[in-house]
Amino acid sequence: MTAAAPAPAVLPQATAKPASAAMIWSALAVVYVVWGSTYLGIRIVVEAKIPPMLGMGARFLVAAVLLAAFLAIKSGVTRLRVTRRELLGAAVVGLLLLALGNGAVAIAEKTVPSGLSALLVAAVPLWLMLLRVGGGERPRALTWLGVLIGFTGAALLALSGGDTSAKPLSVAILVAGTISWAVGSRFSPRLGLPKDPLVATLYEMVAGGTAMLLIGVLAGEPGRLHLSAIEPKGWIALAYLVVFGSLLAYSAYSYLLANAPISLIGTYAYVNPAVAVLLGWLILSEPVTAEIMLGGAIVVVGVALVVSAERRRTS
Repeated sequence: MTAAAPAPAVLPQATAKPASAAMIWSALAVVYVVWGSTYLGIRIVVEAKIPPMLGMGARFLVAAVLLAAFLAIKSGVTRLRVTRRELLGAAVVGLLLLALGNGAVAIAEKTVPSGLSALLVAAVPLWLMLLRVGGGERPRALTWLGVLIGFTGAALLALSGGDTSAKPLSVAILVAGTISWAVGSRFSPRLGLPKDPLVATLYEMVAGGTAMLLIGVLAGEPGRLHLSAIEPKGWIALAYLVVFGSLLAYSAYSYLLANAPISLIGTYAYVNPAVAVLLGWLILSEPVTAEIMLGGAIVVVGVALVVSAERRRTS
């Protein structure tokens, strides 16, 4: 969130064949790097006077239209047909991941620097761990140690707001968004999504984007939208989010949810912060304080322990 390659060049047309390790790691690489950059893109969009929910809603709806057109031209409109259950499942995932998860990031980044946002989102694998425990699984002791360390780091990040412009309410909204994202990621394989990951992505973006626009309207964002006041960099960042953050990276993430273990998928959350902090510092001159560095390091250690423990358990 690279060269401008369309998502279908990275992802298979359907999941009829077992996913290869090369495909999984290619998709992971896209999510690692591109999503790390989208925190910066979102920050630029909201700073350019584009209301967060209207901007992100437009982002996903435009991406959905482009993806639908590509799939229809490439394979015919029959490829877009889904059952009612598949449509409902995609809508639920779109609401949890995009409207509530990504939307929370956009709202929070009005005051939370992009690097700090990415670091807080690094707690997603830890929420996934707790959801697994709630489902009756018994993690290893090393996993619990990782959870404890990771949440300690997240707490330190939240308390480091004195050296940034972050507001406590924005941090709380962001944390709520990470929980919603974790819930959607955890249960998406059980919701009967379309077997074609690109088609699933399409309907998730339609549902999530539509919900974002409705939330934005209810929040009074249209009254704060003045097209003539939007800086060119805002339009450029929004276009980047459409092509790379949505068409490429979100499609890759949907593919991973259908084909890779959730413990492996969750590793993106501690690679993204390094990319986001670096770009935020280079491009926006965002401060990288000692507290942020320490908190980020603690989060990374905690999540790494969780992933290591889970890999040993499945080996």
